Formats: sequence, C-alpha cells, structure tokens
Amino acid sequence: MPKKNINDIRIPSYDDLFTNEEQRQEAKLEKIMELPINEIHEFKNHPFKVREDEQMLKLIESVTENGILLPTLVRPSKDGNGYEMVSGHRRMKAAELNGLDKVPAIVRDLTDDQATIIMVDSNIQRETILPSERGFAYKMKLEAMNRQVGRPKEKGSQLGNLLKGKKSIMILADEIGESKNQIHRYIRLTELIEPLRDMVDGVRDDKKKIAFNPAVELSYLSKENQEFVVKYIEELDLTPSHAQAIRMKELSKENRLDENVIYSIMTEIKANQKEKISFKMEDIDEYFPKDYTPRQKSEVILKLLKSWAKKRSKEHER
Repeated sequence: MPKKNINDIRIPSYDDLFTNEEQRQEAKLEKIMELPINEIHEFKNHPFKVREDEQMLKLIESVTENGILLPTLVRPSKDGNGYEMVSGHRRMKAAELNGLDKVPAIVRDLTDDQATIIMVDSNIQRETILPSERGFAYKMKLEAMNRQVGRPKEKGSQLGNLLKGKKSIMILADEIGESKNQIHRYIRLTELIEPLRDMVDGVRDDKKKIAFNPAVELSYLSKENQEFVVKYIEELDLTPSHAQAIRMKELSKENRLDENVIYSIMTEIKANQKEKISFKMEDIDEYFPKDYTPRQKSEVILKLLKSWAKKRSKEHER
C-alpha cells in the first residue's frame, strides 16, 4: 500500500467540526440583511440618474408608509470598504429622504460584468429613462456581454453558451425589443458633449432642446465642432434640423467643417422658420479681420445697419 503524502491529508475545518451539513447548506443561501446606508457606495459609472420626478415622489411616499418592500442588491466592494449598489439606487435614495439609516439588502458576490448586466436589466424597463441614459446603459451591457463571450463557465453566467453562433447585439435587441440599428443610434449619444446630451434629454434649465435624430448625426462631429454647435444654439436660439446635422456630419468626414461653416448652415432658412436674411461667409469674409468670429461679424453688420437707418431717418426729416 503506497504511503500518503502529508500534503494529501486534509485537516477538517472549523465548519466541518462544529456544524452539520444542513447548517452548512443554509449558510450558502442568500439572506436579506439590514445594511447601513453609509457603507453602500454608488455603482461605478452608473448611467441612470436619480431624479426627484413624479415616480420618485411616489416611491418616497411608499417608503414612508410601508418601508422598503423589495430588498436592494449589493456586492462587496473590491477594496473591502463596504458594499457597491447593484440594484436599488432609487430605493436607497427614498430611504435617505425618509431619514432611514439602513436598507434591506441581499449581498451577492458578482463579477464586474455580471453586476453591470444586472444593474442595466433592473433599470432599463422603467417608464422614464432619458435618451442618453439608455445609450450609456446599452453600451455598458453590450461591452459586458462581449467580454463574457467564450467564458460560459463563469460563475452564474450562461451567456457564453447563449451567444454561441449569435452576436451579442442580436441577443440584446431580442431582450429589449429594439432593432440593432436603434441600439447603435442610442449608443452614439454617448459621443456627444454634455451640453448636447442635456439638450437631447430635455433637462436644460433654459429649456433648449434638440431632437433625437439630429443629435445622433451631431455625435459624429469632433468635440470642438460640437462646442461650436452649442455656442450657436445658445447665441442664435436655433437648433439644427436633421438635414442640417447630416450635412455637418458629411462635411466633418471630409475635414471641411469649421466654425464658419457651422454658423452658415445653422443660419439657413428652414421650412418651419420665419424668413431670415443669410449670407455666405465667403461673400463677406474679405471685409473683416481674419480672426473675427461669425458672431462678431454679425454684430458689426447690425451696428452698420442701425447707423445707416439713423442716417436715412435724418435725411427724410429735412
């Protein structure tokens, strides 16, 4: 009989010695715990904003009357400092606003990708989701799904087998009831600078808005040119039409888009717009210093017109 190596000898653990099988199995089950709110941190890059809208006010009222009926889902923080919220951000906020210092929570060990997918799935079916929130959520989930391809044995994940022979974008489209093209269009909104995202979301204090379709086209512009678009939306109180945004996108591809061109396009007369006088920049550029912006040129023209109008008025009085 061969001798056993000392390394093959298993020393019973504390649990083996002092607990029975039933107790060990029960210990593995997820339990609802009361966790201090100050030990729970935001999910990294969480795309969904917690707004005090009508739905939130109803949730606050419900928590006031009944407490939190559905436990939140958290995972242990990687640095060992408390927990990271996965599902239940709004419930936790409602608890805070009610003066509670603890929330019921299920603690679950999750990988980054598993946590991301659960976080998106638990929020994406809400009634009021902003376009940019949807874009960031789709992007995060799609990236997590793509990383999980080829890892079917990952704990708690069936995605590797599910995706076999089928692209993750198609799986996502089936799950949420959107076409893959529409998913890509929402994801394009993540390329917009924040002021344009706020306009497509309709959350600006000045009420300036931009429609979804033009916003998607503007996402292909450089950040600098997007800033020029914002500048003239604010200064001229105009928003580009879908056709104008497409033209800017095409000119941007050809490296022919700059501040002057953006100004020219945005000051064109649109079908639903009161009649306006517009100039081609190349027709008036020779009369101004090279460093003058379209706005400065416009101000000079208006001053000259006012001066001309006063002169004419005096002439008529003679």
